[in-house]
Amino acid sequence: MAKPTIKLISWNVNGLRAVVRKGTFIPFVRQHDPAILCLQETKANRGQAEIDLPQYEEIWNSAEKPGYAGTAIFTKVKPLAITYDLPNADPKKFEDGFGQPLKEGRVITMEFKDFFLVNVYTPNAKRDLARLKFRHTTWDPAFLEHLKELEQKKPVVLCGDLNVAHKEIDLARPKDNRKNAGFTDEEREGADNLVAAGFIDTFRYFNPDKKDAYTWWSTFQHARERNIGWRIDYFFVSPTMKEHLMNASIHENVMGSDHCPVEILLRI
Repeated sequence: MAKPTIKLISWNVNGLRAVVRKGTFIPFVRQHDPAILCLQETKANRGQAEIDLPQYEEIWNSAEKPGYAGTAIFTKVKPLAITYDLPNADPKKFEDGFGQPLKEGRVITMEFKDFFLVNVYTPNAKRDLARLKFRHTTWDPAFLEHLKELEQKKPVVLCGDLNVAHKEIDLARPKDNRKNAGFTDEEREGADNLVAAGFIDTFRYFNPDKKDAYTWWSTFQHARERNIGWRIDYFFVSPTMKEHLMNASIHENVMGSDHCPVEILLRI
């Protein structure tokens, strides 16, 4: 008997209340019906948005600062355990002068029977790169260490907004953005280290040479209409999950946020 498939979708909604008001969120979820839906940049606490999806259990990790950052997971599959943030990180190292990322609701980890699911909203380096050093020397190493610790127990599925375009193929204008937030050498090194640790970029696994495939577009100069975008939203999986991968896709036509949803199908 064939193993059942499970659909996972990740979406930076850039404000869950806003995307619900736009009439995009509920119809999208009902149409695509993922088993697990991971959200980033919710900018809300549970109960602040009218969400009529009773089939899902809602897990929220909201930022202490109102209307900022935050993650959530809507799941039909009951998790065995839930962990918030980076449980083994030293809080003192995360005081970077711009806030405390461990209080910004940036990570939710769920344990299921066959894998861990990690939903992340990686801190942005900021336009003036003021948070780049912190991102490079503190956040990225601590986050990778979290993934490695989980992987010692069972495989990992990582999804979310990693706030980096990994390769030149992952953004429309790499030469113009070489030293800009989201495409600095330091941020790309963080993605390199994920791959070096064995994690598989699922979209590139199925589409190694596909160009013009993006998940985020600036709101200026009609960038989305012109498809001047960046691929900064991902699903990565442990190498042992490769045999379970069926497909990875980008829902580039789904509106409501400056990001679009990304999806993988697993047979597990």
